Amino acid sequence: MPQNEYIETSIKRHGRRLDYAERKRKREAREVHKNSQFAQKVTGLRAKMYNKKRHSEKIQMKKTIKQHEEKNAKQKDTEAVPEGAVPGYLLDREGQQRAKVLSNMIKQKRKEKAGKWSVPLPKVRGIAEDEMFKVLRSGKTKGKSWKRMVTKATFVGDGFTRKPPKYERFIRPAALRYKKAHVTHPELKATFCLPIIGVKKNPQSPLYTQLGVLTKGTVIEVNVSELGLVTTGGKVVWGKYAQITNNPELDGCVNALLLV
Repeated sequence: MPQNEYIETSIKRHGRRLDYAERKRKREAREVHKNSQFAQKVTGLRAKMYNKKRHSEKIQMKKTIKQHEEKNAKQKDTEAVPEGAVPGYLLDREGQQRAKVLSNMIKQKRKEKAGKWSVPLPKVRGIAEDEMFKVLRSGKTKGKSWKRMVTKATFVGDGFTRKPPKYERFIRPAALRYKKAHVTHPELKATFCLPIIGVKKNPQSPLYTQLGVLTKGTVIEVNVSELGLVTTGGKVVWGKYAQITNNPELDGCVNALLLV
């Protein structure tokens, strides 16, 4: 066989192998969606059996993850120290016990994932959809009522552009958009006007978080580079979380307390 033909054949084979791997990856990715659709549609005894199976799988998965995250750590144990005379070669040893502890980084990641902080306002009043949104009628005869106007203060990013009126479902008025917040540092006892980076979590609803609605109790991310805060590693802190402590739509400004 000529050399060129051999090269072409090997390239084709290699390409087929790559195609198979790609197809396999895509099939596995689609499997999750198929399982989700099946779980939503299945009813009766099959549903019970499927849910039982998924429950046991989740428990096993959580146990495996926990085992990977945990590590052994030695701790001093005063009770383990023997009484009476101790040989010379054991004098410098202390009673120790091994314990499973989680690293601080994993704890921090878990806390951020769960969205739990020691916030100044742990509980806030619930806001109904009727209070949050105003129904806007559209169409020639004003017969359509699928549009909603947000009546609370909102935050939108710098690169935000509105959708065409035909496709815009949630309208955020320009007069109620805020880009800066008056953030108070609890330790410095000083207030700074800082730019808002984004809305981390609105306790009312994930939809309000997505829309960037600023209500009392909302956790926002602010740019604190002006304050000159530095981490233990010597890096300048750029963004920190703060919780809104007032009603921005009533006061005309956003007041927040920095979470330190």
